[in-house]
Amino acid sequence: MANIIEFPIQKPQSGLKRVSKSSRVQLKRTNQLDLFSQKSPETNIFVMPSSLSPFEEALMLDEKGDSGAKEAYQNAVNMEDCTADAYCNLGILEYESGSTIKAIDCFTKSLKTEPRHFESHYNLANLYSELGNLPLAKTHYEFARELQPDFPDICFNLGLVYAMTRDFESALRILSEYKEMVTPEESENADKLIESIKKLTG
Repeated sequence: MANIIEFPIQKPQSGLKRVSKSSRVQLKRTNQLDLFSQKSPETNIFVMPSSLSPFEEALMLDEKGDSGAKEAYQNAVNMEDCTADAYCNLGILEYESGSTIKAIDCFTKSLKTEPRHFESHYNLANLYSELGNLPLAKTHYEFARELQPDFPDICFNLGLVYAMTRDFESALRILSEYKEMVTPEESENADKLIESIKKLTG
């Protein structure tokens, strides 16, 4: 009979990660001149767009907790405005309303649009980890780490997945990296996990 390994920490840290602003500013959707990012040589005034883009409108509703945010993100997708970002944030709203399958579908569509979308890889990894699909969680954490190696929670969560799949050497290595990135207080969970691994491995 296989041994069941119990670790003091079982769930990923920090939950799902929203895109809080557009990762790609799309000012030329209608073949307009890009006037907004340039400063007039005669003045110190920046010319700003007069209205929000569909994604920005959705994000504003989302941040206010408005129930119309889902529809607004779908509108941003339909308008092809920051499509990957819109799908990502829509996935979080689906998850928060209890629909994990729809959330996974949204994150997957985000990655189909933009394969290197950091937040969607990270969110998929967290969901798969929660669902117990550790191979897929590991794949998405590793990809997210390639994209943003300085985000500490990826290191912790990946270390947890390595530990749960009995890759203890990788777990200890990446948890040590995590500890270097955070304060001693924040590394408390990592210390507990490292201690458990060392007990198991002698």
